[in-house]
Amino acid sequence: MDMLPVGPLFAVLVVLILWSALFTAIEAAQQHLLAQRKASRAGDKPLAKLSFPRDSLILCNTLCRALAVVIGTLLAIFTWLQHGPLVAWLGTSAALLVFADYLPRTLATRHPDAVLALGNALLGVPLKILYPFAWLLNGISQLLLRPFARQASVVQQNDDEMPTPARNDHDPEHNSGRPHPVSGIHALDNITVNDILVPRSEVDGINLDDPIGDIIEQLRLNRRTRLPVFHSDINQVEAVLNTRQIRHLLKDASLTQEALLAACHEPYFVPESTPLQLQLLNFHKQQRRLGMVVDEYGEVLGIVTLEDILEEIVGEFESEHSLDNPHVHPQPDGRLMIDGAASIRELNRTLGWHLPCEGPKTLNGLVTEALETIPESPVCLKIGRYRLEIIETVDNRVSQVLVWHNSSVPLAS
Repeated sequence: MDMLPVGPLFAVLVVLILWSALFTAIEAAQQHLLAQRKASRAGDKPLAKLSFPRDSLILCNTLCRALAVVIGTLLAIFTWLQHGPLVAWLGTSAALLVFADYLPRTLATRHPDAVLALGNALLGVPLKILYPFAWLLNGISQLLLRPFARQASVVQQNDDEMPTPARNDHDPEHNSGRPHPVSGIHALDNITVNDILVPRSEVDGINLDDPIGDIIEQLRLNRRTRLPVFHSDINQVEAVLNTRQIRHLLKDASLTQEALLAACHEPYFVPESTPLQLQLLNFHKQQRRLGMVVDEYGEVLGIVTLEDILEEIVGEFESEHSLDNPHVHPQPDGRLMIDGAASIRELNRTLGWHLPCEGPKTLNGLVTEALETIPESPVCLKIGRYRLEIIETVDNRVSQVLVWHNSSVPLAS
């Protein structure tokens, strides 16, 4: 301890606090720009984004602060002996709070674009390299949380097992096989755009990195009037294309990338937690028909359109719920063969069921979350009052599921 290099250690401590301040400022700037993005209007310029995973930023900030505390403790013990730990606790806490927390957050709020640009320039490559370690630690935390997640019970399916033709006339869920219309009206207050969005994996968009010939062919086959335009990945969306303005250029293949960009307008970003009724008003105020749905970190989750919201509202007010879902195929024994890509909300609305829809949006997602693995057919599981038998799994996803309600009358084909 007598040979402790006080000067170099103090210099390292200062550098660690400065790095921690930079990490905190970048995170605060990203959160501030995210809040601005949620409130952005059509004419606003695109806001900057992180060019590296946020998990790596949190990892580096934690490591810097932990090492700063260790070095601060060594210096305090060397200087104040037995009173060193108390001094280190007070001193490092005060230094980290003032110089690595309060000050950088205030600075980042005032100049978020400059802070984020500096962070992307200095840390873009190193933090991408460190991401596997951050991903591993995040995976461990998710693993520790698994015992607290709601589990679905898995049961063994017998060959001769059939749905029980029992009926409870006092249960509103089973009366006429549909929910009461009034409950559907009130349910609109609790529906957000995240419940009805088209997930990014199913979004059809224009990749500007593709050859112009491929883009022209894609537009000829597409029947949508508005498409997101991006570079490489939809998370890098730059604009929204109005296909009506360039349709006349597709006949003779005279469309150029400049003409395509001229027919585009700025993307409109929508927070995933926005209620449907509020988003309907926002579409009217912004004069938009398509919005890019983003999460709290600014990552694109999918798209929502005005037509989607109107369809949802009209569907909730329908008094008759006929079996008109193309993903549902009634079987002679009363059970239903359902595609794994079917929306849980659509199934609940069409069939009058109450499958959980707070998490996964599709039947495939519900099954894989319940089993915590990609199942191999045949596997049967029970979720609430519903029995699900996995019939077919294709390309790492559940494609066909046989579903029935334990206490409902089998549906006739």
